[in-house]
Amino acid sequence: MTLENISTNKSFGGWHKQYSHHSATLNCDMRFAVYLPPQIADGTKVPVLYWLSGLTCTDENFMQKAGAQRIAAELGIAIVAPDTSPRGEDVADDPQGSYDFGKGAGFYVNATQEPWNRHYQMYDYVVNELPTLIESHFPVTEQRAISGHSMGGHGALMIALRNPERYRSVSAFSPISHPRTCPWGKKAFTGYLGSDLETWKQYDSCELMKQATGKLPALVDQGTEDEFLTEQLKPELLEAAAKKNNYPLELRMQEGYDHSYYFITSFIEDHLRFHAGYLK
Repeated sequence: MTLENISTNKSFGGWHKQYSHHSATLNCDMRFAVYLPPQIADGTKVPVLYWLSGLTCTDENFMQKAGAQRIAAELGIAIVAPDTSPRGEDVADDPQGSYDFGKGAGFYVNATQEPWNRHYQMYDYVVNELPTLIESHFPVTEQRAISGHSMGGHGALMIALRNPERYRSVSAFSPISHPRTCPWGKKAFTGYLGSDLETWKQYDSCELMKQATGKLPALVDQGTEDEFLTEQLKPELLEAAAKKNNYPLELRMQEGYDHSYYFITSFIEDHLRFHAGYLK
């Protein structure tokens, strides 16, 4: 598969790079960002943290705002940030132009409904195509962790719960914990997956955590002043699901923090060190 390098910037002795490629899974051209720590300069292969971003985001938000490169350079961890949905003129978008469905809002599911199923196969892209691409083109190992924010926090938890053999650890900031029961999730799942509520369970972290047999170390940070806390995020339901199944989840309610990247920058070092403990 051909990669086109869009940009390269040195950062903390390593390199932040953007690439585009044609995705066979999504049937469109896609872009991703990768941070390669300085350890690769001597031929060392490094583990990878996959970061999934939230609604309206691209590959750029986390890489530019989170301040993760300094710690990733110290720990010798690569970071890969894909886009949040398929892109292109022939890719379907919300006809109402809303921010929470269509482009920028793929929800990391495999759509089954027309016209979304032609391109919106983000689950397969994140789980299979992208790691295969990364591991064949960059000096990285097969040791993976996964994290994300909001919609991406939902994606990270859900993907890790469904594929515990593929990851060493999982974390999330402000995840949409129970999408079957919140407005964002109901809208997206109805559009992408149809009206059969049973099919939604395969993409719902609370449902998956209740019955998980392969259990990964999990860290979730949630701000108490998050404007979406009660209606959309519902971390208390995730905690209840974890307790029901004795799942190793640490949920930290962070006093006074909101949903923004100011929150993420405050605790991203904790998350990177958390993952490093299982990746090395």
